Amino acid sequence: MTDLAPRELRILVAVGSERGFSAAAAALGMTQSAVSHSVRTSERKLGAVLFERGRTGAAPTVAGERALAHARRVLRLLEVMGAEVRAAGEGAAGAGTGAVAGPLRIAAFRSAALRLLPPALERLAARHPGIVPEVRIVREVGRGAAGEVLDGRADLGIATIGTTSPVPPELVGGVLVEEGYALVHPAGHAAPRTLPLVDWVENCTSYTRRWWAEQDWLPAATVEAEDDGAVLSMVSSGFGMAVMPELSLIGAPPSVEIADLGPARPTRSVGYVTTPELAKSLAVRALIRELRAGAR
Repeated sequence: MTDLAPRELRILVAVGSERGFSAAAAALGMTQSAVSHSVRTSERKLGAVLFERGRTGAAPTVAGERALAHARRVLRLLEVMGAEVRAAGEGAAGAGTGAVAGPLRIAAFRSAALRLLPPALERLAARHPGIVPEVRIVREVGRGAAGEVLDGRADLGIATIGTTSPVPPELVGGVLVEEGYALVHPAGHAAPRTLPLVDWVENCTSYTRRWWAEQDWLPAATVEAEDDGAVLSMVSSGFGMAVMPELSLIGAPPSVEIADLGPARPTRSVGYVTTPELAKSLAVRALIRELRAGAR
């Protein structure tokens, strides 16, 4: 098999992002025929059909999704290589500080983005002003933040990890915080466990679901909200009770009361994931240091 050139990888990524050959051609400043020819050449080199062509555009096949993930990651490594080589050259020549600069793409679920990232990014900016964080909030369901890293859309993900959601074998990572769950209910309510249960889809790992099944006092959720902020707002308004992790409860309003669920309470591990290659990059290593420092 002949290797694909960076230009061919960029065309594949553009077709995948734009969901069509015409749109990709417009985004790249190329003709549609040139884009089509490049994709056909890439498919021939790889020995697989990468896109299903149709009247409404082009959708990646299973092989295409795999190729796009690798293409994004390879292109990102080329960008990182350029940034770090330039920084090393500047430092050696005495022309500057030799500090690495450029974007650092981060994917995180909502409560982690709100609570873990801001202090870490503040310290990162003070030490490495040339690094520009680009944060995307993703739902921690399905492949979640780890999937964003696997697909080459993020350099580092803040994800739930542990026995029930292990770090994917293609990635490396580590635990930052172990957070417990607590019962949250309207402040001053005489019998909070009689209230309806409010929940959201990201809340439960399989371990937490097993714990819930063992609690006779916990009814099935009657309301499923969009995210933990909406759940907390409903509880604050007296609508019901909820079982929520600690990160979601930082800065909770005085109109809610937080009750300990005891030593058998469920917990979840929150950590970082990245690729083995990017784990060695200066920007990712710097962010991991700041995340770990904030978790102490």
